[in-house]
Amino acid sequence: MRFIGIDPGSVICGYGVIEKTGTSSFILIEYGVIEAKKEFESLPLRLSMIYTKIQEVIARTLPDELSLEATFYAKNAQSLIKLSHARGVAMLAGTLKGLPVIEYSAKEVKRSVTGNGNASKEQVQYMVKSILQIDETHKFFDATDALAVALCHGLKRSTPKQSAKSWKQFTTENPHRIKKQ
Repeated sequence: MRFIGIDPGSVICGYGVIEKTGTSSFILIEYGVIEAKKEFESLPLRLSMIYTKIQEVIARTLPDELSLEATFYAKNAQSLIKLSHARGVAMLAGTLKGLPVIEYSAKEVKRSVTGNGNASKEQVQYMVKSILQIDETHKFFDATDALAVALCHGLKRSTPKQSAKSWKQFTTENPHRIKKQ
């Protein structure tokens, strides 16, 4: 399965597309940033550009699902409003392409990628770089959060359902996950 992660912003919008190749192994398909402020001062025009570019990335990379980090705060009300607009545009771009849209909290993303929900940005960058075997570029740093969200979603999608009440029930429901010796 392919997953696109989006780190929406009205000035810089990061994206990353990965493909799950095993239970917890992934390959990098593409990552980058949409630098809307370089092109347009007007918020509506920046949002239009973000929408168009995300649609292009989706058409080019053909992901199965889209994930984003849930907003929990911003520096001020104006920043929160602009961020919310950018998130809405990213959600719309995915939804109109028929992709399920899933959100994760920042702590959940950090915990999935590093094992620590309070990990620093540097720790997340290091783990994303290691997992996806990426050589650093300036665009990598702006796309790290988007790649981390995609990894979080990919890892969540590879985790078996937690509904099993016993080992016997789990093995019955998940025979493909049992390694035969």
